[in-house]
Amino acid sequence: MNMLVTSAIAAIVPLILGFIWYHPKVFGTAWMSATGLTREEGKNMNMPLVFGLTYVVSFMLAIALHPVTIHQMSVYSLLANEPGIKDPNSEIGMWLKQFMMQHGNNFRTFKHGALHGGMLGVFALTPVVIVNSLFERRGFKYIAITAGYWIIAVILMGGIVCQFTKFGGM
Repeated sequence: MNMLVTSAIAAIVPLILGFIWYHPKVFGTAWMSATGLTREEGKNMNMPLVFGLTYVVSFMLAIALHPVTIHQMSVYSLLANEPGIKDPNSEIGMWLKQFMMQHGNNFRTFKHGALHGGMLGVFALTPVVIVNSLFERRGFKYIAITAGYWIIAVILMGGIVCQFTKFGGM
């Protein structure tokens, strides 16, 4: 699958995970308590807008996960301005084709993508959640539930992106 298709699929993960994670029998009740929201307030939200925007920003996150989880993208990045890079018959084009034949599938597993997704979740998303939560005066319970959700989401998204993106679509 190409980059846009795998991103579109990976972007569904936060929605599905959210239905599970924030269910009242999982963390939903504790999260609502930590936010001070009530079920009535939740029912008054514009859910199509919330879900639609969640999908759009999750798609953006999935696109950003490609260079984080797929190491071969750095080769393309390094060679982007080389003369002849887009010509498969040029010297650099033939070298790149040979390189990708030898190394194009290295570290291209769900497990590897999940590892890098988890690292992004812990070292990039969790600090953002913590800083925002501190200024919003949220407690540890809110931070743990929200950060945990995003760590699991990017683990799964990273795995999907890394395992299923094929270079023919880049």
